[in-house]
Amino acid sequence: MSTEKSRVAAEFIKGLWKENPVFVALLGMCPALAVTNSAINGLAMGLATTFVLVCSSILVSLLRKVIPKQVRITTYIVIIATFVTVIDFVLEAFLPDIHKELGAFIALIVVNCLILGRQEAFASKNNIGMSIIDAAGMSAGFTFALVSIGIIREVLGNGSIFAVDLFGKSFEPWIIMILPPGGFFSLGFLLLFFNWMTERNKQKRSKTA
Repeated sequence: MSTEKSRVAAEFIKGLWKENPVFVALLGMCPALAVTNSAINGLAMGLATTFVLVCSSILVSLLRKVIPKQVRITTYIVIIATFVTVIDFVLEAFLPDIHKELGAFIALIVVNCLILGRQEAFASKNNIGMSIIDAAGMSAGFTFALVSIGIIREVLGNGSIFAVDLFGKSFEPWIIMILPPGGFFSLGFLLLFFNWMTERNKQKRSKTA
């Protein structure tokens, strides 16, 4: 039982840090740079991606023994596109402002390498339970990355976080941070910090050993 719990925890946590889709694998760069001019946009895109990844992983895992190998990639794309269409319609119906902000990038979730990659590498080879854990962990890591970038850009570019003003009228916003270059600056800073933390942890473990 303890071994099973350890495996479940490891599968979930790997997406947050060790195999973070954005900071380690560098997947999903398009939404990570394009829609993260605010924290709420990053969160919305992360949650939309979570829905698609978890649901598609469940279905692929459920059908893994039925889907012919010759058409597996095509089948995965059709499954992913189905759930992307669902979340697109849901956002348009209930959150039109966010849907407008995210724009075409919702549809581009279909070609997000993170989602297709998890179907091929994990969901198609594991049971539903482990596939959900893997998808949830990877989604959490992806959402964390998008929100982190969005917070940096929104704080510096608007002086707010989740649309809550932080510094008052005296703050002079860094307009560049909510423009495309701001996405690259923020991502570069976070990649530097993430790699520094990773190396620091490695050194600590080596000294302990």
